[in-house]
Amino acid sequence: MSTITTNDGTAIYYKDWGAGRPVVFSHGWPLSADAWDSQMLFLGERGYRVIAHDRRGHGRSAQTWDGNHMDTYADDLAALMDALDLRDAVMVGHSTGGGEVTRYLGRHGTGRVAKAVLLSAVPPLMLKTDANPEGTPMEAFDGIRAGVRADRSQFFKDLTTPFYGFNRAGAKDSQGLRDSFWLQAMLCSIKAAYDCVEQFSETDFTEDLKSIDIPVLVAHGDDDQIVPFAASAAKTVKLLSQGTLRVYPGAPHGLASTHAEQFNADLLAFIEG
Repeated sequence: MSTITTNDGTAIYYKDWGAGRPVVFSHGWPLSADAWDSQMLFLGERGYRVIAHDRRGHGRSAQTWDGNHMDTYADDLAALMDALDLRDAVMVGHSTGGGEVTRYLGRHGTGRVAKAVLLSAVPPLMLKTDANPEGTPMEAFDGIRAGVRADRSQFFKDLTTPFYGFNRAGAKDSQGLRDSFWLQAMLCSIKAAYDCVEQFSETDFTEDLKSIDIPVLVAHGDDDQIVPFAASAAKTVKLLSQGTLRVYPGAPHGLASTHAEQFNADLLAFIEG
């Protein structure tokens, strides 16, 4: 397997396919690089170099006890970008991965990056506060932690229903997609899965977003039951100096899978535009 080793000795697994302009993918919680297979195949076949890593504690990367923090996630991503000496890259982040990309750009700058895509992403802040009344109450995140701690296998199976919108009228259910989600999720260590809940829910990315000086596509389904549109994409695009909003009517959180054809076409158009 291809890995890099970070400054604290953590092995980070990554895929690196094809040749051409690099497109770097950051996955959502509690998944792995495999969540991007549809996009990586699509772009790889069109002459792009596609790269995706497993966040520490997730997938095939090392299961660290400490370091499950958004700053560390961003630093791990920077270590990968540096090790591969990527330039003129396009970064794509889904959900927690969108937070990771945002924090990377805020913390490490845009020297290696030309464009970014935030898909169903958690910025600017998921948690409901007095200043963020559209956010999700803490009780919901406490419930996620309780589910991970008590029976994470069943919790992840149940999570696939709202994640992919299978509870909506007319939705085409896919047992294969459910199984893929569960398999990826179960490769995540319970410690990383538990710790990451705080990171994706309580991290405030407002200042990171304000600092980004490259074009950013903000893509989101308006029926996202995991990261509601009003508290995320609708606010994010207003904080970006070069943000473009793409809303997918009726689409769920996992639209990269359920609406892959539409999203892949939009992704390609943004990269080449």
